Amino acid sequence: MSPKVGLTRLTGGAGPVCDDDDCPNVYLADNGSIVVQGDTYTGFTPPQGESLVEIPPHVLKEAFRALGW
Repeated sequence: MSPKVGLTRLTGGAGPVCDDDDCPNVYLADNGSIVVQGDTYTGFTPPQGESLVEIPPHVLKEAFRALGW
């Protein structure tokens, strides 16, 4: 796995235990944007250069708490 340069992990403490950072997560990038990691969603094909990932609701709730939202 490549290093997560410029990312602060917001999730990972709640929900199922994951090994090797291979579970759904939400990160805060240095530029303030949100980066998500999850299973590829195949419900439709996004435009070229874009991707869709599917993450469980508890991961987003944990990220919102970490951001104080």
